Amino acid sequence: MKVKQLIAPVAALVVAAVVLLGVSAALGGTAQSNEEAARNEILSYMLPGRPASFTEEPYDGEDESIRRVFKAEDGYVLEVETAGYVGPMTLWVGVTNEGTVSGVTVRDHGETFGLGRGAQTDAPFLLQFLGTAGEAAVGEDIDALTGATVTSKAVTRAVNAAAAFVTGADVSSGATEWEG
Repeated sequence: MKVKQLIAPVAALVVAAVVLLGVSAALGGTAQSNEEAARNEILSYMLPGRPASFTEEPYDGEDESIRRVFKAEDGYVLEVETAGYVGPMTLWVGVTNEGTVSGVTVRDHGETFGLGRGAQTDAPFLLQFLGTAGEAAVGEDIDALTGATVTSKAVTRAVNAAAAFVTGADVSSGATEWEG
């Protein structure tokens, strides 16, 4: 008697699982497509002229901080990872074909609240990098975030690494090395 009572609920669970798997499989491509469209929209803000499409290019260069390279007609957006004060920081840096920085955004970090965390939201700090070409230096042409010199230097290293990629600067030139 108990087996007969369990058949209906078990069958209902199996049917529900099959339906959910089918829906998940059908929408999986849509989710990936939506994610790619959202990424391209963010990337388009990083370059002048707001290019509509990007192609991801493989990177096998010497600079270990460069994670991904997205190419558009007007330039590149590079995903760069650098060591911040607390841990790794991931930035997207837009660089024109001429090697000029056209956009900077901090995508991920674990920096200290109230200090280094400002690197993600402090517009005046980030705007200092626009127009540079791989030669930015904290204390010279870049004012550090108050109380977050290490974080400021980390962002500077990432921006310089991106510009060095586009201009073809030698990695050993110091553009991507730790500045103390």
